[in-house]
Amino acid sequence: MSGHSKWSKIKRKKGANDSARSKIFSRLVKEITVAAREGGGDPDGNARLRTAIDNAKLENLPATNVEKAIKRGTGEISGVVYEEVTFEGYGPGGVAILVQATTDNRRRTVPEMRKIFDNGGGNLGDQGSVAWMFKQAGLFVIDASTIDEDELMMTALEAGADDVTVQDGMYEVLSAPNQFHTVSQALDAAGVEIVSRELAMLPQNMMALEGKVAERCIKLMEEFDDHDDVQNVWTNADIAEELVEQVAAG
Repeated sequence: MSGHSKWSKIKRKKGANDSARSKIFSRLVKEITVAAREGGGDPDGNARLRTAIDNAKLENLPATNVEKAIKRGTGEISGVVYEEVTFEGYGPGGVAILVQATTDNRRRTVPEMRKIFDNGGGNLGDQGSVAWMFKQAGLFVIDASTIDEDELMMTALEAGADDVTVQDGMYEVLSAPNQFHTVSQALDAAGVEIVSRELAMLPQNMMALEGKVAERCIKLMEEFDDHDDVQNVWTNADIAEELVEQVAAG
């Protein structure tokens, strides 16, 4: 699982059913609401909101839902107030895990996150316990069958991307956080079909897992990903793609 594209492929498969689509829509609405609350409702002046809207379009979130989420964030209409909380801890085999949640009730979410860690063979750590192992970067995942590698590399690097790699049939384009939106706009302008784009927390060093320990780690990651309050989950676990897909398929 050294490439984030592996998780993107799994999520795309899981997102085919109505229940999964509902969770995706809920996460998008929360992100748009929080982004509008923090930076205002104009996407031209709010980079985070612009990214959230771009991702909403990728997932075909109805425009009316986007508009309502923005208005809730800016206070034009009433709605739930969300709080962002990051949880840090360890999974099976001692791998580091970062969980980004958006909740309307911290008192409910904290014990639920602790329980998921405990039941999955890990433990919730203190603030700062694993965050230092990760570095924020712009991450774009692109299906390798949709564009030539040289064409993508030229477009991305000219726009300010740091690197373009290919793994398991997916390209990963990385950028510095301050170049994220420039690269995003360049890829869109070139007609590149982006599977996912985000400011991600990428591990600086990977930890290889195999066998039952790896299976437990995958299931733990899925437990977090399935939780309604969780927006993103990152780990430094390095697991073979075949095992990731096998466990995810049940």
